Amino acid sequence: MLALLGFLTLAVFTYLVMAKRMIAFSAIVVVPIVFAIIGGFGLIEIGDMMMEGVKTVAKTAVLLLFAILYFGIMMESGLFDPLSEKLIKIAKGDPVKIAVGTAILALLCALDGDGTTTYMIVCSAMLPIYRRMGMNPLVLATVSIMSLGIIAGMTPWGGSATRAISILEVDASHFFNPLVPTMLLGAAWILLTAYVMGRAERKRIGVLSAEKIKEYEGELSSHVKQTKRWVLWFNLFLTIALMAVLIMDVVPLPMLFLVGFIIALAVNFPKIDDQKKVLKEHAPNAIPVVSLVLAAGAFTGILSDTKMVDEMANVLVNMIPESLGGYFTVIVAAASIPLSFFMSNDAFFFGVVPVLAKTAAQYGVDPIEVGRASIVGQAIHLVGPTSAPLWVLIELIRSDLGKLQKFTFIPILIGSIALIVFALLTGAISVH
Repeated sequence: MLALLGFLTLAVFTYLVMAKRMIAFSAIVVVPIVFAIIGGFGLIEIGDMMMEGVKTVAKTAVLLLFAILYFGIMMESGLFDPLSEKLIKIAKGDPVKIAVGTAILALLCALDGDGTTTYMIVCSAMLPIYRRMGMNPLVLATVSIMSLGIIAGMTPWGGSATRAISILEVDASHFFNPLVPTMLLGAAWILLTAYVMGRAERKRIGVLSAEKIKEYEGELSSHVKQTKRWVLWFNLFLTIALMAVLIMDVVPLPMLFLVGFIIALAVNFPKIDDQKKVLKEHAPNAIPVVSLVLAAGAFTGILSDTKMVDEMANVLVNMIPESLGGYFTVIVAAASIPLSFFMSNDAFFFGVVPVLAKTAAQYGVDPIEVGRASIVGQAIHLVGPTSAPLWVLIELIRSDLGKLQKFTFIPILIGSIALIVFALLTGAISVH
């Protein structure tokens, strides 16, 4: 019964959002409440579940609030305009080169393992170019999500692999090293995907003319001149310092961006009235994202505490016939695609993966292979409703969940399947 209610919750939520019957913020709260009531849970119980879920995402919400405000100031000051100008010159107005350049930048940024930071850096550098050239920002979103899914999803310091390593109690290098060839092939696949999408954009909008490139460069130069030179240099060093501290992981990320935002606000806008104006201008960009993250926490809290998620996982695990035991790692990899799409990483790795690992032992499969198999579908998780960085990306490119999922789902699904094939070919997972 609980499993059925869980699947219905996910199906109805997805339908309402993609069919534009309800905005994501409303659907992600209302739908699980309705099905929890149908399951016999009281309003007080549901309220407590929602609060527990909100607590789990509170730090993320604070991080997103101040990170969005910080990068808003950086973009307003023109910090990323010189990079945009350089990329335009290199690409010579060709959408193919812009798309491939986006993929390279996203792959590099994803090495820090943080989705929010990756999206903000890539969008800050590339989004102005996409808008100027008339390219579809969803191309940027697709290659960024795929890059984050492969690089941040597989590295031991990324959230997915870290959870798998800790829950299975295996050595990080033993877990990660066999995945390196898979990652390299995955990165090549992303570059190919970016090339194909760039070709489609070139066919749609053509190549930017030399006159338009010069006009755009002039606009960028004019924007930069409006900010004092020493302020631009200060913003650059401040941003580099923030990224360095982020990578070293010595300060909680929410507090890091809180302090960074206060410093950037004071230096770029010394007058109190200007500071108030900036907060009012950028608050509309931050509030929808923070609201959605908190709502997603309530969604996850209900699904987890009602045990709907656990029962859904058990149903899917029990569907595996014993005759297919030798293909268990492949089945786990394939199952990770739909499971990680609908479930939070904590629910999937701490709830489902241990069950899969115990089941694998019955077929003589090493649990470490189950761990590797469980992370290859992680790119699809990044377009699911429980992925907090997704809401940042949606706000940055001014899109909505339904539109983004319709555009990105197929290429990301194909990429996830390709990754399973690469993992088999390189021996990261095997058939027994």
